[in-house]
Amino acid sequence: MSTIQITIPEEILISLKETPDNLSRELCLLAAVKLFELGRLSSGRAAQLAGISRVEFLSRLGRYQVSPFQLSAEDLAQDVANA
Repeated sequence: MSTIQITIPEEILISLKETPDNLSRELCLLAAVKLFELGRLSSGRAAQLAGISRVEFLSRLGRYQVSPFQLSAEDLAQDVANA
């Protein structure tokens, strides 16, 4: 496993009222959500990055207004037409 280190000013932690550990977990989740949204990670790999189960990851996507479905509107219309 690799480690990535980022520097966060103390003022940010104070403003967010977060501990370094809590913010680290949240940043991993946010990165996983965005990489999933961009199609760069599957839901399984994004969940792995976030340190949670795939089911939990998919259920949290709604909080960030990200659809768990990776189909474009055109792909979805084609699937409906083929059903």
